[in-house]
Amino acid sequence: LAVSMATARAAAKALSLPLYFYLGGIQGRKIPIPMMNVLNGGVHANNPIDIQEFMIMPVSASSMRESMQMGTQVYRKLKKLLNERGMSVSVGDEGGFAPALRDATEVLDVLSEAIKNAGFSLGEDFKFALDVAASELFDERDGMYHFNGEKVTRDTNEMIAYYEALIEQYPIASIEDGLAEDDWTGWQEMTKRIGSRVALVGDDLFVTNQRRLDAGIKVGAANAILIKMNQIGSVSETIDTVKLAQRRGYHTIISHRSGETEDAFIADLSVALNAGFIKTGAPCRGERTAKYNQLLRIEEQLITNGI
Repeated sequence: LAVSMATARAAAKALSLPLYFYLGGIQGRKIPIPMMNVLNGGVHANNPIDIQEFMIMPVSASSMRESMQMGTQVYRKLKKLLNERGMSVSVGDEGGFAPALRDATEVLDVLSEAIKNAGFSLGEDFKFALDVAASELFDERDGMYHFNGEKVTRDTNEMIAYYEALIEQYPIASIEDGLAEDDWTGWQEMTKRIGSRVALVGDDLFVTNQRRLDAGIKVGAANAILIKMNQIGSVSETIDTVKLAQRRGYHTIISHRSGETEDAFIADLSVALNAGFIKTGAPCRGERTAKYNQLLRIEEQLITNGI
């Protein structure tokens, strides 16, 4: 992957083109909506919360500049709110907080309060996205999902019912890895029941692999895919997977990894492919803000060029 990325950068430089323009041509012009991971649980945190990531999406923003302003305001209000409750405000490797909250409902209530305290409307200005990382909760021995923090176990049908209840209560736009990576039958059922109301994102399910994505498309599993270049191994294969997903009507989300550097390649990639969404952490920590800063630069270039 490193060689593939370096080759793309060298080609863009040789042609005196911005990387996003080299990768996407004149069609690459869409700035993605950021999915900001602001609060963590699961294996990302040492707290009782079983779901791995809680993200905020500034859906009413008309630009990347406005998205960052809105997201940063909510992030600061969240920090203040947690401070006032005597909770930890140290951040994890994706910039999210990891307070000792009880469960998803309590987390979403706190995030809702932070959004309102920042002067925004829940559902209209911001929506939520979850990364459940259900494969981490699944135990093959009994076929159940173990929420150890809540001291609850759920089977596949109960997991889907759980999401149905959350969607009814909160403006959730996206649920990533809601079931285990090989529970194809469960993914089909989940897509039938809630796929028309929320993006059901396959990360562990698809691993940026065209063959797994094609299998999911054929059986009607999920309606969105998380794209991580190092899962498939080259820029070309990544682009091919994104194009397959887009042809078949699947949402595409370009994603960072937990162990990141300040390289901002995925910012250019998200614009080049008109991915629509990018997942690159909270507005905190240099390796996360590097991507946001690059998107701001790209937006300025597009505006300057009248695109």
